[in-house]
Amino acid sequence: MRPVFRNSDLEQKFQKDGYVVIPFLDKGEIQDLKNSYFETLPESGGLIHSDDAGIKDLITYDFTFIDKNSAYKKLVFDVITAKFKSHVDNYLIDYRPIIANYIRKKTNNGEVPLHQNWAFVEERKCTSISIWCPLVDSNESNGTLQVVPGSHKRFGEIRGPMIPWELEKIKDDIIGNCLIPMNISAGEAVILDDSIIHYSAINKTNDLRLAIQLILIPSETNSIHYHMDPSKSTLKVDVLEVDVDFYMEFNPWKKPENFKLLRTINYKPVNMPLEKFKRGLLGKRIDEERKTGILKRIKSVFSNA
Repeated sequence: MRPVFRNSDLEQKFQKDGYVVIPFLDKGEIQDLKNSYFETLPESGGLIHSDDAGIKDLITYDFTFIDKNSAYKKLVFDVITAKFKSHVDNYLIDYRPIIANYIRKKTNNGEVPLHQNWAFVEERKCTSISIWCPLVDSNESNGTLQVVPGSHKRFGEIRGPMIPWELEKIKDDIIGNCLIPMNISAGEAVILDDSIIHYSAINKTNDLRLAIQLILIPSETNSIHYHMDPSKSTLKVDVLEVDVDFYMEFNPWKKPENFKLLRTINYKPVNMPLEKFKRGLLGKRIDEERKTGILKRIKSVFSNA
């Protein structure tokens, strides 16, 4: 598996837990990014709604990625990536950004349901990561990020906006029993494997709750997107090769445009029971299974030599 971090201790912890917490932005950078949020906000076109595709999917937080104005998304992308670049280069081994978001939760609102981020790369070969960095002190009162440690690369390998999630029916059990809150200071960052299971609750305070998410992939890797069209089949998924411009124009509830179709794969819906989920947390990762398979084939070759 291609390493993520330059620092071997961070790499080891990341591979074990699926996330690390690091110092990231200084006070001046935090203030600059807060100012940029409010300065660029007039360019926002408002959020895309799932109603556009006939789907009732309520979103209660401001999230740049689903803004209607692609020019605004590009502006935010440029602001965030410019400010993050030196820190990214310091910590990560040759990663490039593909999606950037300001995430703002209003008072008594903003729950982000339990989920895994979409798959942006072939996760048996490499890792896409998200940098989640609050611009205010973040805790359970204002709806901080919460994660299931060690849940990365174990569940839901085929992930996209229209693809059913295998853990959907046990979400409440996971939220009630498995999450660790990231109670961190403004400017600290959580770098997480995009396949880790995570969640955040509502903002119960009257204060600003503003954070940044930056999604990155290895520079040598092309980004992929898994697309299911339920009107055609719930048993087939298209694997698309996409780029940064794709995400600037993207509506997660509509058929993608401007892409290269790599292949179509079979998909079998799964509703995982809680006991199997618990066993899965202790089982092999999908990239470890691949390594095991390679080792078995090597042993077979030598035993038959």
